[in-house]
Formats: sequence, structure tokens, C-alpha cells
Amino acid sequence: MSLIPSFFGGRRSNVFDPFSLDVWDPFKDFQFPSSLTSSDNSAFVNTRVDWKETPEAHVFKADLPGLKKEEVKVEIEDNSVLQISGERNVEKEDKNDTWHRVERSSGKFMRRFRLPENAKMDEVKAAMENGVLTVTVPKAEVKKPDVKPIQITG
Repeated sequence: MSLIPSFFGGRRSNVFDPFSLDVWDPFKDFQFPSSLTSSDNSAFVNTRVDWKETPEAHVFKADLPGLKKEEVKVEIEDNSVLQISGERNVEKEDKNDTWHRVERSSGKFMRRFRLPENAKMDEVKAAMENGVLTVTVPKAEVKKPDVKPIQITG
């Protein structure tokens, strides 16, 4: 078995070959709702979010260029899930305009993150600056167990 894929040769179909062209797709027969596959939801896929953990908090940063803070919702669901959602509206078209390229996405977007047990849900803060949404979720202090030394006699 060759370790180099055969791009020019015949079709390969070895299950144990990582370079095989027959890749198993677990979602091949799964029916996705049409609302997830329509072209108006391209913003749903393109909303990028960074999540970093500092000693004090979990910090989420989402790139949302062109959106106002009124067009974005930040919510905590079930006291454990952070949800960032909103909608980027389509620019109004004029009949006299000729579009050469449309690359900016529009439509609804939503990202959800399950927060760890040590997150303080009642102290979440969000700020929007220059098209970047920053959500800060403070962490509860990890209480160290009280250790009581026991003197050994005898």
C-alpha cells in the first residue's frame, strides 16, 4: 500500500488507507433542514468567534463588521449555554445598479457555546467596538479544600 495518493492512477478504495479517495461520509444520508442549506444563511457559517480562557475569565471575541450593537443578541440559556445571534440585512438594490461581485454575506447567524461549571453566569458582560463583539464570562474561584494535618502518635 502506497503512502502517496494516486491522483493520476485508478480509483483507490482501501478502507485502511488514509489517502483513499473513497471517504466515508457519516452525514451522506442525513436530511438537513432546508433552512440550514439555503444561501441566505451564509452569515451563519461565516461568523468567526475566538474563545480564550484567562485565569480570571472566559473571553469570546466575534467579528461582526458593519453591525450595530442593537442588531446583536447575547443570551445565556439554561444557565450554561452562551448564545450569540443576530441578523445582517441585505443591502437594498436599485434597478439602475449593476453588481459585479457580491461577496459580503447577509442573513441570520447564531453561535452557541456550552460554558464550563466554573463560569459566573450572573456577571457576564458584553461590549461592541469597531465591529468586534467581546463577551467576558468571569470564572468562579476554585476553592481549595481545607487540609488539616493529623498528628500521628505512637
